[in-house]
Amino acid sequence: MATSYMDYTLPTTQFTYDVNQNQLFKKDENNYINSLSIKQLNTLGNASLLDIYLSTGNVVEPHIHQNATELVYCISGSAVVSLINPFTNELLNFPISPGQVANVPQGWWHYEVATVDQTHLLAIFDAPVPEAIFGSDILRLTPASVLAHTYCLDENKVKETLAPIQKTVFIGPPADCATQVSPAADNMSKPNSQPNIQPNIQPNIQPNVQPNVQPNVQPYVQMQYAPSPEYIYPDPMNPTYGHHPNAAYVPAESEYMPYTVQRPIIGNGWRY
Repeated sequence: MATSYMDYTLPTTQFTYDVNQNQLFKKDENNYINSLSIKQLNTLGNASLLDIYLSTGNVVEPHIHQNATELVYCISGSAVVSLINPFTNELLNFPISPGQVANVPQGWWHYEVATVDQTHLLAIFDAPVPEAIFGSDILRLTPASVLAHTYCLDENKVKETLAPIQKTVFIGPPADCATQVSPAADNMSKPNSQPNIQPNIQPNIQPNVQPNVQPNVQPYVQMQYAPSPEYIYPDPMNPTYGHHPNAAYVPAESEYMPYTVQRPIIGNGWRY
């Protein structure tokens, strides 16, 4: 534990702190993040948190936490917590409302979108200081020439598109964004899993109503910049080893077999 060598008799020992005094980021009066870690509260141990306030359509930008799992608890309002499962290559959207949580495993790509005003989320981490890699930093720090070459894109268009990203966004869209949040922001992230919705919402369906009246209507509209879950690519197979990332992997021969078998699978499906 982070507090193993703490001398609780010292006058410098801290047992309380006002999280409002440590603002990590502020977009405006309705969208900001306060933080608490062992840097502010030295008896905190192996835990930390972010206190997040959002209005409709605002997004805690896509990112990963390379050193911690994140438990997102909804205090008020509502939000959709979206994450990519690296084992299935699925984009998962989980709506949460007061009293409900969504869990993001360590190292998983994720983001949160507020679906109503005055949304208040508490993100709790199992690390003394949560670390993060933000999508805005990946986009602005990777040379446009590399992105263009890697994905067969027009380099000038890539430069033009990414030029406005000059710093870490934290909460998007940025305050100086020319295109502000759309009134239809509540349609930005629709759940593809609805564990909290009660069944049989419409028990009195008329018997003469024909099913599938509109067979071509899409089940929901995704965010412009989010990959659609309708297009889920199959897991790749390494032709050299004949290895499926999502399949249990047990090597045919190994002089360290017990240790190999017990080792967990990392995000790309290989054991380490």
